[in-house]
Amino acid sequence: MQHFLAIDIGASSGRHILGSVQEGKLTIEEIYRFSNAPVVEGGQLVWDIERLAREVVNGIKRAGELKKIPTTVGIDTWAVDYALLDRDKKRLGPVHAYRSERTGPVIPKVHAQLPFEALYARTGIQFQPFNTVYQLAADKASGRLSSAEYMLMLPDYLHYLLTGKMSREYTNATSTGLVNAKRRDWDTEILHTLGYPQKLFPALSQPGTAVGEFSEEVRREVGFNALVVMPATHDTASAVVSSLAGDGAYLSSGTWSLLGTIQGEPHTCERSRSFNYSNEGHLFGKVRLQKNIMGLWIVQRLREEEGKGLSFAELAALAEENECDAQIDVNHPSFLAPENMKTAIERAAGRRLTLGQAAYVSLHGLAECYRGAVRELSSVTGREYRSLNIFGGGSKNTLLNKLTARETGMKIVAGPTEATAIGNLAVQMAAAGEITYEQIPALISASFETEVFE
Repeated sequence: MQHFLAIDIGASSGRHILGSVQEGKLTIEEIYRFSNAPVVEGGQLVWDIERLAREVVNGIKRAGELKKIPTTVGIDTWAVDYALLDRDKKRLGPVHAYRSERTGPVIPKVHAQLPFEALYARTGIQFQPFNTVYQLAADKASGRLSSAEYMLMLPDYLHYLLTGKMSREYTNATSTGLVNAKRRDWDTEILHTLGYPQKLFPALSQPGTAVGEFSEEVRREVGFNALVVMPATHDTASAVVSSLAGDGAYLSSGTWSLLGTIQGEPHTCERSRSFNYSNEGHLFGKVRLQKNIMGLWIVQRLREEEGKGLSFAELAALAEENECDAQIDVNHPSFLAPENMKTAIERAAGRRLTLGQAAYVSLHGLAECYRGAVRELSSVTGREYRSLNIFGGGSKNTLLNKLTARETGMKIVAGPTEATAIGNLAVQMAAAGEITYEQIPALISASFETEVFE
């Protein structure tokens, strides 16, 4: 029996999950977990990249201790953040966190050279102030970009630290706002216009491509060798591999909510742009037409700041007991990184709220946002969607599922929960010949339970 190791790193935690196929079902086992959060360094919000790299290796070592040596290993993370390296392949400064506010001054300058309408027509990527295209402009303004010889998106950088070999995976690259949606490659006109060095953007590789075996240093530390294989390294792309929606509507629910559908070709029209939908890479050259919604970040911060000692389930139960008619726009920029989330919610609601009320208002606001996003999706694709597959950690939030069913009028199919790791593993297994890509949907359906809300 072969073992495969998915390393799934999110903005608040990371997990090492072993997977194998047994009696026609995919079995998974979490063997290591660690916390993650940005830190302040030199007045900037950055990732503790040295700690992340250590934790990646620590979890791999755990597989060896369990005598479950993986055939392949693959890492996925959130999108848009990256490392710059110098000519000696040493990292140049920190890996900035996307919630940093450093792009504010440069966004107008980028749009003065390339109006957002022109960027969207070429890339199909929705506007977010933290998109890589703007982060690179901040690095150019600071002078850091002029010393860079290499740029690696975060999972590509972590793969490099394991193997000593560089790669650029397609699905994560599309999140940068620098890949042409129709050509599925870096957009040289954007790079030239914004003055981003072409050398930073070599050829892209598809999910399932091997990066290389562990470096000798890593082999010595973990006690074994394995092949590093790129999954869909953008965590949402890996999660969508697990979708049970087929060509229907899906919602990846976690720190962020991503609502969309899989399409054969991108939608870069004015209607799609006005609704702020993104066209991001998927397997086999297909496109994830999806919208980025604030997600459970708001509730996560409420729990961290005001509800210490409460589990997420307990906070959701408290919310259900404190139904409230106050309303907020969960996508408002004030919720991106406020000093105190409950205060930001109260300010938006125009009244004081208990913790339970603030949680309810946040979850109800998400459900309302999902309703609007589904309507927009139907308008762009010309198709009516009657069901919504919600997967990821947020699919366990029963109250949010109920509210979403009520607000949208759709059948909600919740699960699988560990969608990102499952999708990561599925691509590795297909690359190794353990299964075929065509077998992935049936394997996932047979292996994991779902819950229906109507």
